[in-house]
Amino acid sequence: MGNQKVCAIVLAAGQGKRMKSSVQKQYMLLKEHPILYYSLKAFEDREEIEKIVLVVGKGEISYCRREIVENHGFQKVTDIIEGGKERYHSVYEGLKSLKEECDYVLIHDGARPFITEEMIINVIESVKKYGACAVGMPVKDTIKMVNEEDFCVHTPERAKVWAMQTPQAFEYKIIKSAYDKLMQKEIMVTDDAMVVEQFMNIPVKLIKGTYENIKITTQEDWKIAEVLMEG
Repeated sequence: MGNQKVCAIVLAAGQGKRMKSSVQKQYMLLKEHPILYYSLKAFEDREEIEKIVLVVGKGEISYCRREIVENHGFQKVTDIIEGGKERYHSVYEGLKSLKEECDYVLIHDGARPFITEEMIINVIESVKKYGACAVGMPVKDTIKMVNEEDFCVHTPERAKVWAMQTPQAFEYKIIKSAYDKLMQKEIMVTDDAMVVEQFMNIPVKLIKGTYENIKITTQEDWKIAEVLMEG
């Protein structure tokens, strides 16, 4: 059991259209470093992580290798590959790249720079115990379910509603099998836990992250990130 391999897939293939910037969001400088640097550094620094697969956009492999990986001395980023049209296509490319070289895999959005050491440790402990887990936080707001005309049809109990984050972690065989099934169906999914829930009938354990673990998607997120980075 002691030699079980843990790997990470970091997703940086997003177009960043909502950011309205000429530079794709994962390469924008937050303080002194590109956003992508922070999540790669977090995984690089954890001894449990043996290998990192970085999934980037079309035509960005050489740029990422030179400006992100080599420039910052990341030793564990062994594979830099092109992603696909949607996020789930990019995850699948990352999973195929691993080729069963690991027992467990952590999947993380490169646009979430506030991942912490504690988060990574908790996720690794949980995935070894449960086989499937994901970081998230209970929502602060009341959530409403609406119909096609935007009328409220249901109010779920707030204490039981979580906002999902990453990293999300799985036994490699579980997540690879789930994605193999997804790619045959091509159903739109928005996170990896959803793929396991839908195709493997395996419960996903949720563990608390932090409210600061935001995904930088919009200009408003960027302003929040700058404040958090100064904090």
